[in-house]
Amino acid sequence: MPMLPTDVRVVSAQVYFLPVTLRVPLKFGPETTTSVVCLRTAVTVRDESGKTAVGWGETPLSVSWTWPSTVTTVAERGRRMQEFSLVLAEKLAAFDQWGHPLEIGYDFQKLALLPAVADHNTKEGGEPMPYLAALVSLSAFDIAVHDAYGKLHERDIYDCYGPEHVSRDLSEFVEPAEKSGVSFKGRFVQDFLVRPAPTKLPVWHLVGGLDPLETADLTGSEPNDGHPVTLLDWIAQDGLTCLKVKLRGTDSRWDYERLLRVGHLGLASGMRWMSADFNCTVAEPGYVNEILDRLLRDEPEIYARTLYVEQPFAYELEHDMLDVRSVSARKPLFLDESAHDWEFVKLGRSLGWSGVALKTCKTQTGALLSLCWAKAHGMPLMVQDLTNPMLAILPHVRLAAHAGTIQGVECNAMQFYPDASLPEAAVHPGIYARRGGIVDLSTLGGPGMGYRLDEMVRELPKSRS
Repeated sequence: MPMLPTDVRVVSAQVYFLPVTLRVPLKFGPETTTSVVCLRTAVTVRDESGKTAVGWGETPLSVSWTWPSTVTTVAERGRRMQEFSLVLAEKLAAFDQWGHPLEIGYDFQKLALLPAVADHNTKEGGEPMPYLAALVSLSAFDIAVHDAYGKLHERDIYDCYGPEHVSRDLSEFVEPAEKSGVSFKGRFVQDFLVRPAPTKLPVWHLVGGLDPLETADLTGSEPNDGHPVTLLDWIAQDGLTCLKVKLRGTDSRWDYERLLRVGHLGLASGMRWMSADFNCTVAEPGYVNEILDRLLRDEPEIYARTLYVEQPFAYELEHDMLDVRSVSARKPLFLDESAHDWEFVKLGRSLGWSGVALKTCKTQTGALLSLCWAKAHGMPLMVQDLTNPMLAILPHVRLAAHAGTIQGVECNAMQFYPDASLPEAAVHPGIYARRGGIVDLSTLGGPGMGYRLDEMVRELPKSRS
């Protein structure tokens, strides 16, 4: 039986696969991505009276990010994630749990997700699908449950994270670090959110490892589709002031020179901040320290403008238990791929990580709980993109607005597949086009996630469940 009259349960879930081709390649660590399949879900919830509502969620099934591999092809990893999404649709609809979306999402992850992964891996054989890939597949369903809950109660979902809607306080979801003096008793997600949330956010641009920076870098193979190609053209069009630089993590000379080149071009064009993203490819802290020390010595302005360093090391924190305090003593060091949930954030903090890069693709539920844990322990936040197009970008920017990040939000889908989001952009132009160095969220509104989905003219493929 429901514990609160507002509680719901999931009664059905539908799955849609939307393939998208990138206009320019995107390098993720050792792999280069040229296409992606987006998972879109429609989840129906009902309350005790029988009233129902349908919520929507979406995420790119970005296999190069979620499941790096040298033994399984991108196509096979993508197929596996799609198949697992169909399994999740069945299991979520059969999950007999009443509650708030936070409770349903948390309990499903604790009770059902790992057994589902184990069953899937046993059935499929071959290389086991990692937990991060499973979590990304789940995220589209989890977001949809949050959206549906808000729609059923005709309220913005960010107005529904307090005790009048959630029967459990945070102490039943998370536990503090030892000797921290932090208590979650009697505290709720709403206590850690920025309210009212800003409607305009500074926006970060991703500088991929293959991206041409200026005209001299062009080869003639670039798309001629009316969108910028070089970094300088993007800066000029979008008024960009924040640049996230993708690095190799295996070639310190290349990484250092890339930071220098982007930094000098950026500073001459109005850049205020940059960050360094190594995408889990660095083996030990000395690699990063040497680059940072050289910047401080020889390029102090670029060093000063480097706001933080993102996830240099392998995301399996519990395997390596790498002490990273020497890096975070130089620059704020943010967990990204490693921050599966608040427990990994807790482990990361004990190893010397400074902050957390939240992502809705690891579930809305998990992002909110990690947000609360990090804020309670004084860890700064960012909200990072998974090259989210179409619906996927909307919960992403909403999380950033409510999180209180150190500097805006990363949005890069407009760089790699801008035309994929034309139906959504017609309703929310300020989110899908960066202007003046910001994204404008003021068009979002209404119950749930505030998508205004009924105003978007998009023909979906046939549902797979």
